[in-house]
Amino acid sequence: MADFPRNRSDSSGYATYCKSCHNRRTRETKQRLYGGNREYHLRRRYGIGEKEVQELLAEQGGVCAVCGDPDPEHVDHDHRTGWVRGILCFNRNGGLGQFRDSPVRLARAITYLRGTTWQRVLIHPGVYQMCSPTRGRPPSQRF
Repeated sequence: MADFPRNRSDSSGYATYCKSCHNRRTRETKQRLYGGNREYHLRRRYGIGEKEVQELLAEQGGVCAVCGDPDPEHVDHDHRTGWVRGILCFNRNGGLGQFRDSPVRLARAITYLRGTTWQRVLIHPGVYQMCSPTRGRPPSQRF
């Protein structure tokens, strides 16, 4: 019974097919109905197919909609509405996800990057101190 996965809805408590047969049948069904695993995934998750992905990519000039790197592969979508926004590279798609699609969080990150550039300031011959124009105190001028 170790080869058969658990299935609580069946009276025996086990699935009808063993794991390897189940996996094979699933692959065959995805191939027959959708033409492959990627098409199945795109249709199920985003409601679009590979054809629509290629059309979006062509509209973007074949590059990531955010950074312009060539050959992006990741479908970006609005998590609130489910609408597809574009095709992004792995890093930009993950980055937007890390910011939870929030323009406010992204704006704060931009403000942070622009305002916290640390610089070396000479405070004594041969002695430097790191300072930021918006964080901490400026270096002491007593020296």
